Amino acid sequence: SIPSELSNLSNLTTLSIGGTGLNGSIPSELSNLSNLTYLYLYDNELSGNIPSSLGNLSNLWGLDLSNNELRGSIPSQLGNLSNLWVLDLGYNGLRGSIPPQLGNLSNLRRLDLTNSGLSGSIPSSLGNLSNLAYMQLNCNYLSGSIPSSLGNLSNLQVLDLGENGLNWEVPSWLGNLSLLRGLSLGDVSPWSSCKD
Repeated sequence: SIPSELSNLSNLTTLSIGGTGLNGSIPSELSNLSNLTYLYLYDNELSGNIPSSLGNLSNLWGLDLSNNELRGSIPSQLGNLSNLWVLDLGYNGLRGSIPPQLGNLSNLRRLDLTNSGLSGSIPSSLGNLSNLAYMQLNCNYLSGSIPSSLGNLSNLQVLDLGENGLNWEVPSWLGNLSLLRGLSLGDVSPWSSCKD
């Protein structure tokens, strides 16, 4: 497991422990690492909830907790990470909806929530992410229509909403996304496969 004593490393700026077979929960004490800019704990067997206290890591640029066994909902407090460029929570066993507070992440370049067990609608607030280049929400249980506010994402290059329960109508505002290189809205996503 991740020892909570790591929280004593007050000068730490990068913590990357990916692909090492770690298990147990993410210690909430990691939120004491106020200088942390990168927290990468991907490709492990971590379980439990995502600590809401991670929303206190105000200097964080990259947060990657993908491909673990995390449960519970996405804490709305992650919307406080105003410097964040990358948020990857994909391939977990999360539940609940996408917090509208993620629309506050004005510097975000990549949002990946692929195959995370999420449901509900896509928050219109995600249309505020003006710097976003990659949005991957595929392989979930999202429903309803695609918010027209996503037409404001002028820097978007990949939009993957495939393999959800969204309405099938192809919105006309997609024509506003002049930098778009990859688009998936249907039952098959070309960039990833859904796991059970």
